[in-house]
Amino acid sequence: MARMNALLVTAALATTSLSLAQGSTLTVAIAQDPQSWDPIDTFLVAWGSVAHNIFDGLIQRGPDLKLQPGLATKWTYVTPTTLRFTLRQGVKFHDGEPFNAAAVKFSFDRLLGPEGKKGPQQANYNSIKSVKVVNATTVDFLLSQPDPVLLTKLAGYGAMIVPPAYIKSKGDAYFDTHPVGTGPFSFVSYKNGESMRLTAFKGYWGGAPKVANVTYRFIEEPSTRVAELQAGRVDIAAGIPVAQVATIKGDSKLTLQAVPSPTVQSLRLNTSHGPTSDLRVRQALNYAVDRDAIIKSILQGYGSPIAAMQSSKSFGFDPSLKSYPYDPAKAKALLAEAGVKPGTSIGIDFIGTDAVFREVAQAVAGFFQAVGLKADLKPYETNTFYSDIIPKNKTSNAYQMGWGGWTFDFDNTAYLLYHSGQFWNADLKNKQLDALLDKQHTLASQPQRLTLLRQIATMTHDLATDIPLYNQQDLWGVNKRVQGFQAPSDSLLHLQTVSVK
Repeated sequence: MARMNALLVTAALATTSLSLAQGSTLTVAIAQDPQSWDPIDTFLVAWGSVAHNIFDGLIQRGPDLKLQPGLATKWTYVTPTTLRFTLRQGVKFHDGEPFNAAAVKFSFDRLLGPEGKKGPQQANYNSIKSVKVVNATTVDFLLSQPDPVLLTKLAGYGAMIVPPAYIKSKGDAYFDTHPVGTGPFSFVSYKNGESMRLTAFKGYWGGAPKVANVTYRFIEEPSTRVAELQAGRVDIAAGIPVAQVATIKGDSKLTLQAVPSPTVQSLRLNTSHGPTSDLRVRQALNYAVDRDAIIKSILQGYGSPIAAMQSSKSFGFDPSLKSYPYDPAKAKALLAEAGVKPGTSIGIDFIGTDAVFREVAQAVAGFFQAVGLKADLKPYETNTFYSDIIPKNKTSNAYQMGWGGWTFDFDNTAYLLYHSGQFWNADLKNKQLDALLDKQHTLASQPQRLTLLRQIATMTHDLATDIPLYNQQDLWGVNKRVQGFQAPSDSLLHLQTVSVK
């Protein structure tokens, strides 16, 4: 009888443990709310951190950053301009709608049509002329020209597959805040500026997630994210500021994960108006900034200097290209040559809640003042900065530009930042640079592309279009109760294998 009672107690404990696991919630804090969850509406890293758990693309990127099957099980180039995908069978959207070739065609027709034109994603995929349904499990992408970066882009943002019937029934505006995909978690609720709640999608083609619910909290202030992490109200916090590293490391309940990132930070220089329209001034500002001091003192070593807007993980990286050396005397001489009077104001725009870059901006202001300039620091709210100030050319002389480099190919950075007329490039116009960007954009030969991409990096360096600052390491704070989490190098969180104890 005692043995039977022991067995019953053991069984009860096991059942309770299983019940807790099934009811478990993982809470993740990130800095920014993208405000629209439609894949074609945004280009923000924060979107990927959340929505890659809701949506799938035809191709995915694994933890090793290599491309792997997603909603497509295989792909092949039938001709240089015909890319054929074989689709995964038996997959359903969260609302029960079947995933098939028609859904793929709908998703890309929408991305490449009037609705997609409203957002920044369409430019990534304009090499796709049309998508043809071969049969229910096969689609052909008919390209207007070869696109050597298309496959890696399909693992990113705008190319996520969306449900045709749901969007046709509910409308685009409703879909913005009530997303439906085929991913491991389905939408429960969204409070603008506050939170997003998701629940495990037991019918996920890749296997049911290990945690029952995921709550994302949007907390702009880094110190608040850390405080919530310490209090146990957050399990994973992104964007830990280096000033809080010691706090995380000193807490026995927490661990710090530092991972190399494709993200680079720079100050872009407005070439269309003000003192920075003069090449000599832009070069002077580059010479005026001590990047190594910024990395050592502000980043505490969690970063490395860059000479162009890409990391060493990027295809197109040129290890021989060096950043401008710190040379205040050279900076002063160029400013004098350009006729810039001592005390001339140079505006520096940045995101006010980005604690690390706020310190960087203050340090840069000091470097500018050391060469006789007056720095005018202008903080902005995140969404206003990225949706209004930059794309509408309302920036000051210098402005923060962080770039995720999520394709790990310089084309996606350089084309969008430096080609005339692009969403993120409202001021720079250079025909020679446009020609190089266009040429490499359609080349099939990767060695030839590498040569051209390095030429483009050298040209942006010589034109001093930016003050490239550093390639950052991403810092994550993690509660030790979290199991199976490895911070990603591309910030695209995939949480189906993560659990909590």
